[in-house]
Amino acid sequence: MLPVSSLPYQKISVNNVTPNLLRYKHFFIGFFILLLSFVLIMNIFSSEPDYNSKQRQRVSLSNVLNPPISVINNISHTNSTISRNCNYWNCFNVYRCGRSHYGDHILVYVYPLKQYVNQLNVPYTNIITKEFYEIIDAIIHSKYYTPDVYEACIFIPTIDTLNLNNISPKNLSVVLQNLEFWGNDGLNHLLFSMMGFNSDIGKRFDDLPIGKAMFASAGFDTWTFRRNFDISLPVYSPLQRIIKPQETNNIRSWLVISSDTVIHPDHMQELRIIEASHPELLILEGCEPPTNRTERCKNGGLMPLRFDYPLILQKATFCLIIRGITYGSQTFLEALASSCIPVIIHDSIVLPFSPHIDWKRAAIFILERNINTLMDVLKSVSDKHIGEMQEQIAWLYDMYFKDIKTITLTSLDILQDRINPHWAKKYEDWNVIPSQRSSNPLFLPIMGSKTLGFTAVVLTYDRVQSLFTLVEKLSRVPSLVKILVIWNNQKKAPPHSSQWPKVSKPVKVIQTSANKLSNRFYPYAEIETEAILNIDDDIIMLTSDELEFGYEVWREFPDRIVGFPSRTHRWDNVTLSWKYESEWTNDISMVLTGAAFLHKYWSYAYTHILPESIRDWVDSQMNCEDIAMNFLVANITNQSPIKVTPRKKFKCPECTNTEMLSADLGHMVERSACVDRFAREFGKMPLQAVEFRADPVLFKDPFPEKLKRFNDIGSL
Repeated sequence: MLPVSSLPYQKISVNNVTPNLLRYKHFFIGFFILLLSFVLIMNIFSSEPDYNSKQRQRVSLSNVLNPPISVINNISHTNSTISRNCNYWNCFNVYRCGRSHYGDHILVYVYPLKQYVNQLNVPYTNIITKEFYEIIDAIIHSKYYTPDVYEACIFIPTIDTLNLNNISPKNLSVVLQNLEFWGNDGLNHLLFSMMGFNSDIGKRFDDLPIGKAMFASAGFDTWTFRRNFDISLPVYSPLQRIIKPQETNNIRSWLVISSDTVIHPDHMQELRIIEASHPELLILEGCEPPTNRTERCKNGGLMPLRFDYPLILQKATFCLIIRGITYGSQTFLEALASSCIPVIIHDSIVLPFSPHIDWKRAAIFILERNINTLMDVLKSVSDKHIGEMQEQIAWLYDMYFKDIKTITLTSLDILQDRINPHWAKKYEDWNVIPSQRSSNPLFLPIMGSKTLGFTAVVLTYDRVQSLFTLVEKLSRVPSLVKILVIWNNQKKAPPHSSQWPKVSKPVKVIQTSANKLSNRFYPYAEIETEAILNIDDDIIMLTSDELEFGYEVWREFPDRIVGFPSRTHRWDNVTLSWKYESEWTNDISMVLTGAAFLHKYWSYAYTHILPESIRDWVDSQMNCEDIAMNFLVANITNQSPIKVTPRKKFKCPECTNTEMLSADLGHMVERSACVDRFAREFGKMPLQAVEFRADPVLFKDPFPEKLKRFNDIGSL
């Protein structure tokens, strides 16, 4: 055992440590003071005494149904008016919105309901209305609600402000100032109002004592609406409840109806002049003597015509929303419920939920000074556009306006998108009917990989010489990976391997068990690339540059059909059926798969998703497999095909007319029958017409050939 003095460390006494600690005592004291100062400063700038000084409270629906009475003593208050320059950036504390453990949506706190009275037991506010209760109930039962004020991002006072014309600004100011968390002039608070203002809206709006609170209200115009801060609501109409949904394409006996009873006198005079020469305009007013709200009269003579209101709106194609004595009108919501197209004659109005809803898709806008052009404008709207707008209105109403709960939750959705823009709904989510939205089922990147190349699938029967010529031409395309020949002749074997042309790309021959046109779209295991070039054995006029360019275009539109020969469809008003059109026009809706690039997913979809009745029809008729593929892709993506290069003629110069399937005189009749039949099978016409063609950038430019990547591009 070694002695202590020989151990590899030094023995240190306590007396040696004390001087070291004393040496650094000033450092520790200074560090502690700095740390304490930092904590105090952070508390000053980040804490909110108005929120945090209160004990956590929880509210339940029972608190709302049984409101206690709160006596307000002689409390001095500041009758602060609305902050006119507020926006989301300077009148909103977004840092309160990241405190919840949910993370993916905002949280809303609802004040416990109280009835505020003064010392004389005189109420400051009236008892809440049924509509306001529905707002509170919708919030409490929504995903946005929290009973924990510490988590809350938005605060909803339980003060019925739906009709501000019945509330004194002074009384409203007293009540708001006494809210527990009103704090910094109403920061992060939201108030609802669903009644339009009187014509002195500018004065009334500026006098509102809501400070920096957000305002979800009806009756906004461009002067009073604080964009990106307030929320524009519709003027609520209880009458919308009695309107039952109808088919949007039902017969409507009136072209346009004006049913608002508070139209500006100047505009009413203009309407009277128009009515004198246009009996298809119906002007409705209140009945004399007044009867009830569900009746309107067409005045004139001793016996005015009486109409059930608002059911009469379902008999009109267009409904006038015209500037009147009040800002905002119940007629707008009643028109939406009736699928009646609103005609907005109000230059400065802010329509409900603007700018999230694109009202140009569902309404007609006419400047007030052009009211005399009303009938000319409405008569110029096509029946097709009317049907589209009525369908859009019915969807918008059901999504956003069908009841108070829906209107309330839509308002919170707007706040959610504003506060969390990275999770916000896109334009299509707000405005496009789901069945009409563009969708890409392939989950591909924006542009396909160039290195993968494509597989050429050639459908053939017995045109051997034409097939060999095509194989030789395809093999010269740089991006070609493999050639797959689908031999559709069961009576004759394909040529021996020694007879095939010697090419640098692999060629695989598959002999089918039955002669079906659908064989060209079967998802063969030999197809290893994402891109497929479907091509007929007689399409030998395409050059290597044209095919390579077609593949480059497909890489930019991997979910579309990208190809060369194009066609379109037309509606025949004589036969009341869809027609197949092969003449060159300014638009296309189909690209024939006799020479077209597709993603291999569409081969799977054609085989396993396309209705079997359509495949059986194609195989029995030996026609229209390309039309069926166009219907399938358009129905899923809601996108049009892409035409490449302007080459016009696609025929086999070495084939006689009797050899070509399309040479039959009845071919066009059969093709039209296919288009009409498939439209009935799909329940709609999914084909999308487009005026678009993809050409190389320098195709027609007078540049040296060496500067052009694709020189051998055919012309007309």
